[in-house]
Amino acid sequence: MRLDRFLSETTELTRSLAKKALHRGEVSVDGEIVKNPATQIGEASRVTWNDVPLALVGLRYVMLHKPMGVECTARRTLYPRAIDLIELPKVERLQPVGRLDVDTTGLVLLTDDGQWSHRVTSPKHRCGKVYRVTLAEPLEGDALAHAIEAFAEGVVLDGEETPTRPAELAMREPMVAELTLYEGKYHQVKRMFAAIGNHVVALHRESIGPLALGELPEGEWRELTADEIAAF
Repeated sequence: MRLDRFLSETTELTRSLAKKALHRGEVSVDGEIVKNPATQIGEASRVTWNDVPLALVGLRYVMLHKPMGVECTARRTLYPRAIDLIELPKVERLQPVGRLDVDTTGLVLLTDDGQWSHRVTSPKHRCGKVYRVTLAEPLEGDALAHAIEAFAEGVVLDGEETPTRPAELAMREPMVAELTLYEGKYHQVKRMFAAIGNHVVALHRESIGPLALGELPEGEWRELTADEIAAF
């Protein structure tokens, strides 16, 4: 890896600012000041900037309890972003593993490991996502039986041509449902309940595959353990 790229990967410097730092003699490699940005850095190289040792950031895997009013997006908008709640170096590299709407709360996974993210989100891996759904109207009796059957068979959402993948519906209370999905279409939960004549007033994701929020407080985050990462 080129030295200027190494500096931009391990600090907040851009490539152009890294070259300026090199020209000022602020960077050393294995104890020697180096000014050439094209110098190749190996795994055993010891690089310092203003006498501070630098090291490449490895792959990160994070669980966040997303509050309402937070967006799962990289661009800055009127709302705070999920990554703004996470204190890690180069946090902007983390990407959400399946997004939640700004008004939806609950479990969000973020990583800079694209292959791991694909394993979690790909429908063929059947990684179930469990949602707590608060409805505008109670769902019980024949209407509930119809909804359970319809969701299990798949429903055709407005604007779609193919039905949703089979989903599992259960009721915790007459107006509080538990829905398990194995895919992630746009606004899918809201659109599924709209398809059976109901309306979602609150939505919370409790788990993704074997990972659940547990006691993680709203707005807080933690890095996943090695066993949790390997579970996918």
